[in-house]
Amino acid sequence: MRMPATIRAPRRAPLLQVVKSAVATSAAWLVAGFLIPGPPPVFAAIAALLVVQPSLNQSLTRAIERSVGVIAGVLIASVLSILLGTSTWVILLTTAVALLLAWALRMTPGTANQVAISGILVLALGTATPSYAVDRILETLIGAVIGIIVNLAIVPPVAVAPAHAAVDELGDALADALDRLGGALESPRTPSELARLLDDARAVRPKLEAAEDAIAAGSESLTLNPRSRRHRDELDALTDLLETFRPIVTQMIGMTRACSERYDPTIDEEPSVPAIADQLHRAAHDVRLQLRRAEPPQTVAQRSADEPAALTSQLTVARPSSTHWILVGSLLEDLRRIHETLTESGATGRPRP
Repeated sequence: MRMPATIRAPRRAPLLQVVKSAVATSAAWLVAGFLIPGPPPVFAAIAALLVVQPSLNQSLTRAIERSVGVIAGVLIASVLSILLGTSTWVILLTTAVALLLAWALRMTPGTANQVAISGILVLALGTATPSYAVDRILETLIGAVIGIIVNLAIVPPVAVAPAHAAVDELGDALADALDRLGGALESPRTPSELARLLDDARAVRPKLEAAEDAIAAGSESLTLNPRSRRHRDELDALTDLLETFRPIVTQMIGMTRACSERYDPTIDEEPSVPAIADQLHRAAHDVRLQLRRAEPPQTVAQRSADEPAALTSQLTVARPSSTHWILVGSLLEDLRRIHETLTESGATGRPRP
């Protein structure tokens, strides 16, 4: 039986991440148990498990959230237990007070939950004496520090490769959409084919959003990462490429929508339309060329790095007929914008400011 999609991630986490979590949790348990005799070091193990995140920046953030939440929760539980005892209703009161305090201080959801969980664990697992509270705070700090050290020592994760893959997928989809639009202008299309053409064009936008998310994750993975220097330029190039593709996606979708709404089987008889179709194929070529130029240096060296762009001259068109002038004018304006974006990006390696 297949597991419900609600409890399954779209893809597995890297196995290395699982190994690091296991190592950090085990090390925190052993170290905290050795340094702080007494109850099992549950707080240390949980802190280490939560702190090991996909990036060092996230690990540091989670360590701060965990530490602040534990300190607040332990203090609340200790004060209430000293004043009111450790009855069941005191545990429930501690939970409510912890959540209200977190809300009043506008804590993050992770910190707020940690305040309540820590208060419950203190009252449920031990006697909430001052020494017990101090030990649990120290235990949490030990676990958080060990989690950060393990995440730093065992191949700090860098998420630049997924960003490359997402931008490549976006560029390929954009180039294919431009080619399909050019093909639709070269030979007649049925209404169903035009509808599918528009659906395919609109499907490029989610790939743009996925590339944005992947680049953001890549940037996050480089923050506080000792390996960031060798990857920063690579990620900056991908960011520039994404900014080049962004307006072209918008213009490509607009051109496809205009073609779908105002299409006429005789459009290919318009003198300027074959030239527009040719320019669209050239634009698709240049989008793929931009992708190749943004590849890692060792890959670019294996290709023809000096391949020229195809959009090298302005398009001269004849006056359109009264039947098609709206569609032709719309296509020409968007094509002009695509031409400017690609030629200026190709000349400088970066999009226009």
